[in-house]
Amino acid sequence: MTDALGAEAFSLIAAHDGPHAFDAVVPPIAQTSLFTFSSFAEMEETYLGRKVRPTYTRGLNPTVRLFEEKLAALEGAEDAMGFASGMAAISSAVLAFAAPGDRIVAVRHVYPDAYRLFEILLKRMRIEVTYVDGRDEEAVAKALPGARLFYMESPTSWVMEAHDVGALAALAKRHGVMTMIDNSWATPVFQRPLALGVDLVIHSASKYLGGHSDVVAGVVAGSKALIREIRAQTYPYLGGKLSPFDAWLLVRGLRTLPLRMKAHEADALAVARWLKDRPEVESVQHPGLANALPPGLTGTSGLFSFTFRDGVKVPAFADALRLFKLGVSWGGHESLCVPGQVVLSQNQGPNSGHAFGISPRSVRLHVGLEGAASLIADLETAIGAALAA
Repeated sequence: MTDALGAEAFSLIAAHDGPHAFDAVVPPIAQTSLFTFSSFAEMEETYLGRKVRPTYTRGLNPTVRLFEEKLAALEGAEDAMGFASGMAAISSAVLAFAAPGDRIVAVRHVYPDAYRLFEILLKRMRIEVTYVDGRDEEAVAKALPGARLFYMESPTSWVMEAHDVGALAALAKRHGVMTMIDNSWATPVFQRPLALGVDLVIHSASKYLGGHSDVVAGVVAGSKALIREIRAQTYPYLGGKLSPFDAWLLVRGLRTLPLRMKAHEADALAVARWLKDRPEVESVQHPGLANALPPGLTGTSGLFSFTFRDGVKVPAFADALRLFKLGVSWGGHESLCVPGQVVLSQNQGPNSGHAFGISPRSVRLHVGLEGAASLIADLETAIGAALAA
């Protein structure tokens, strides 16, 4: 853990909740669109804000609230709010605090759809976005004056640039700039940004929080005041409601989060070290291969990338894989591969791969739970096929 919570306390929060009806060990699902009132007086008290209770699932649902409370506790937050996707969480959080004429500073290599949000919708709203290398604190300090938000992701998408989140948050506070971070890669198991001074933490809960590749969801965690602002300014109107069943799946996923993250970390490091020693590989982008992790990052996950040397036929490599499946997203039990060449060919709006210089010889891997030895054997066979093609 990255603060005083401790590993055992974290695991208890992740694994336990309740008590539940009939002493069930699994919480019930409140699979309903609305909740009725027993009287006019109760309904009026609720509408006046004097009584807090569910009225409509888009606003408040007991199953969704259980997930929000558990995630808030794991992140060390006062409150959290669930969404129907990671992008719903990102857009609702950003648009709740940015207005026309504002400027946002963002680290380079942000999640591709966050980049498209910034380059398409925010530009249309006359909100400017400046991109900086989050490892260069001097460049960040120069970009921050006059900004409304500082949007972070550490490690960053694809190239896995890891930042000193606490130092960056301190720089932003010095300039009166609000901070947000996408913490999907590390999860609260290996990084708790609120304890490092960040204002809001965002997750694509579809990834490690869910952990089983069967849910699409997002969540934002922070102070009660900031979550209240999102609830008032954007959440009701953008419609990114988290469903009760998806929230139930996320509660299930959180129970095994610490154990899964340790397994992803160990096997991904083994695979990354093996790739690093291969003569066909030019470089491996994995924070765990550095001499030390940045302050506040206490472990690594299963997602990283590597770059082949010239002459290796990436399409033949990809087609020869058997355990690694070709597929987007990550964070589930299965191992996945995305070739950079494919990412660069995408033409659905601004392409962050081109903007930030992704190599067509690069490959992103997500190491699942199949076991390092089997995955290494799969990669070795595929590299052989690529060289023979």
